[in-house]
Amino acid sequence: MSTTTEPAAAPAPGTHAPETPDIVIGNHYDKYEGGNVLIRFLTRRFLAALDGMLDAVAAEGPVTRVLEVGCGDGEIAERLRDRFADADVLALDLPDAGLRADWQGRSGVGFAHGDAHRLPFADDTFDLVVAVEVCEHLTHPWSGLAEMARVSSRHLVLSVPREPMFRMGNFMTGRHVRDLGNTPGHFNHWGTPGFLRFVSVQAAVADVKLPVPWTMVRARVDA
Repeated sequence: MSTTTEPAAAPAPGTHAPETPDIVIGNHYDKYEGGNVLIRFLTRRFLAALDGMLDAVAAEGPVTRVLEVGCGDGEIAERLRDRFADADVLALDLPDAGLRADWQGRSGVGFAHGDAHRLPFADDTFDLVVAVEVCEHLTHPWSGLAEMARVSSRHLVLSVPREPMFRMGNFMTGRHVRDLGNTPGHFNHWGTPGFLRFVSVQAAVADVKLPVPWTMVRARVDA
């Protein structure tokens, strides 16, 4: 007699995943399509700033290979696919069944599991490396940034929550109050000047945008 074992259910977004037990995986809410009007408004402004930075990257020359580090459910990866239609777009995140389920519904992007601290690529593999809301999650942010700069031959586009504004916003709206507004899984906290200093260790900052409540940076690693 044969038996069939049902696959384990995917963990809820923003919780610890069995495959990556020490790291919070996924978003805590759907900021792209969620019901909170303010969050949707702020996210649209964030995406407009990101589009502007991607336009500036494209204006500097052809982009044929793009890597997104910490791609989550793949929303930004699809945006990169649409903006760089002639490029190969690869997106990475840590092992998680829920993310794999999200990726199955998306096309035109290569999705894979990988660790930002140890990217499995040769030097200068990509023209552009994007890490949207990732560096604050890294347990060793300096090595993660060094890896992203190593595998990029030209451009980095990075964003992080702007602190203390981000935590204050959480706290004042009753979110993560016991942690004084700190989102679970955020190990690092930068104000804009501190994040610029952080990025400048590995790349030359070319542009900065400040869509509330984030800091977004475009930098050149070949400068």
